[in-house]
Amino acid sequence: MTGNLERKTLRKEERICSKKHIDQLFNGGTARSMSSFPLRVVYDTVARPGSDASPQAAILISVPKRHFHHAVDRNRVKRQVREAYRQNRHLLADVLSIMPDRMLLLSFIWMADRHLPSSDVAQRLQQLLARVATQLSSAASPASVTDSCNPVATSSSPQQP
Repeated sequence: MTGNLERKTLRKEERICSKKHIDQLFNGGTARSMSSFPLRVVYDTVARPGSDASPQAAILISVPKRHFHHAVDRNRVKRQVREAYRQNRHLLADVLSIMPDRMLLLSFIWMADRHLPSSDVAQRLQQLLARVATQLSSAASPASVTDSCNPVATSSSPQQP
């Protein structure tokens, strides 16, 4: 039975390490963001690399030094966010399946000055992922609707006598 279950690990490929992707996310101009205190998510979709092994979503976690001066505290928060994402990334599965040629870049930024219980972090991350999925699905569906309406609009235009 365990052979059929998908592993729930967070692979290296699912983390944003590329400077190019980070620049696209923060300097590209098309990224969107939303907050659910203590987390803020910045997300964008980019063209997915050609290989099938590449993930459909990649994450970056940032905990500013001004909130936690000690690295051990920053690392603890990163672990909490990473684990919450790993357990709840299934919330993005439906929206990612409708855009197989795109890759979702997600950046989670910690905004609080104190530690929170892991259950609170997981709850806030779930809210953010659900909102991102809603935004992406609403952005993906009007494009397909307008593409299907364009030929109809051009054929129904009035003709000159």
